[in-house]
Amino acid sequence: MIWIKDRTDKCRFALRLQVCNLSGSDRPVAYRSLAPVDYPLPVCEYLQNIDHHPIPLQPDYSLIFAKNLESGIAGRSATNPHSATVRIRPKSSTATSNMKSTLALLTLSLFLTLSLSGQGIEFFHGTWAEAQEKAKTEEKLIFVDAFASWCGPCKRMASSVFPQEKVGSFFNANFINLKIDMEKPENAEFAGKYPVSAYPTLMFLDGSGKMVQKAVGAKDAEQLLELAQKVLGRADKSADYEKQYAEGNREPKFLLDYIRALNAAGKPSLKITNDYLAAQKDFSSDINLQFLYEGTVEADSRVFDLLVKNQSKAASLLGKEKVEARIEKACKSTVKKAVEFKSEALLTEAKAKIKTALPAKAATFGYEADMQYYAAIKDVKNYLKAAQSYQKGEIKNNAAKLHDLVISLLRAFPDDAKVLDQGEKWAKNAAENGGLPEYFLTLAEVYKRQGNKAKARETAEKARKAIGEQDTKNMSGKIDYFLHSLEG
Repeated sequence: MIWIKDRTDKCRFALRLQVCNLSGSDRPVAYRSLAPVDYPLPVCEYLQNIDHHPIPLQPDYSLIFAKNLESGIAGRSATNPHSATVRIRPKSSTATSNMKSTLALLTLSLFLTLSLSGQGIEFFHGTWAEAQEKAKTEEKLIFVDAFASWCGPCKRMASSVFPQEKVGSFFNANFINLKIDMEKPENAEFAGKYPVSAYPTLMFLDGSGKMVQKAVGAKDAEQLLELAQKVLGRADKSADYEKQYAEGNREPKFLLDYIRALNAAGKPSLKITNDYLAAQKDFSSDINLQFLYEGTVEADSRVFDLLVKNQSKAASLLGKEKVEARIEKACKSTVKKAVEFKSEALLTEAKAKIKTALPAKAATFGYEADMQYYAAIKDVKNYLKAAQSYQKGEIKNNAAKLHDLVISLLRAFPDDAKVLDQGEKWAKNAAENGGLPEYFLTLAEVYKRQGNKAKARETAEKARKAIGEQDTKNMSGKIDYFLHSLEG
């Protein structure tokens, strides 16, 4: 994410950019939010396009990048190793052209670094049908950013709202997130089914494709989070139930609704569930099966064990797919808890529980859980061991899955030599067997991180040759950016 630094605002969490005239005035020539992934243009050209007027070319410019500064602008230092100051002096039309290239190069270099950082909203890269399937499995709604490439407010949200950590944390935990360019031919079917009148249009849909909520127009971070919380019903209705519970209401239907309200609000519900179940002897009744289902939020609990023991009966009542999704979600919650408390015992328990309840999903779950855990605690040795087991046991030579695995490696340990060596082998396999330009470009990125610019350049050119007649993913622009980044 890249933000533009103005002289009064503070840099709280992101990268900011300022193009200044250093020949007599410290007033910024321009400052704007950038979205280089969507707009492969040199910075000055991009700024000119969105402002609809030329940027005056002064004798001296300063391009300043700063990451995670509390305020102001600083050069590279021990406390701010990600910042850099570059001065460019265009003295001719050729120099001006070189300046634009340098600006584009620097923008790209930072973009490539950030594209693997995992901050902000993580958008799903599959199809609409695949997103629906994923939403059903994970029991989540789908958030769709319906945009158009020319839309200014869409660009601003993409560059300044979606990348924010607090926005990403909430949306990644609660939604399957999807960006759809409504004017691209490949999205015509979706656009026909869900027409829009303005951009951006923010949609929330369930796994069956039913529209839950739709909002038109750009939002800032707080407005977007408020909208999402409203969609999830997280206006926290649990307080109303809490009062009645304290007054002694123990009607089963009331308690069931109370548990649902607590779960919807992200509050602990196990005590209410356990208190109710402690007085029960027959867990196979319809109402008690619903209690087991709603109360199963973590795998490391008695409620989970009871649900698994009554799994077939619960599946007959509520549906097999629904019950299995709840079991898997509970196991994932326990993995998250394992990460939070750095508890390998909880990790082991989550893997053991899913092996008992859903043996067909246990292997994949185990590999992914191990990778998640060891990445979080920065244990590169065990992370790499888990990734290798995943590739050998599940992924094998599937090019698409190998490519995704390499991306995961680069996000977890972007500079580790052993991880890069393994990533090189898998990325090469994916590129040679899959043949897609993005596979070659990822391999080129690995070579670049290994310090082999010659191979990186050669592989990027292979990526260009692999582009089909219709460059729907704008790979040409990304390849150009990548090649520029090698010139530094």
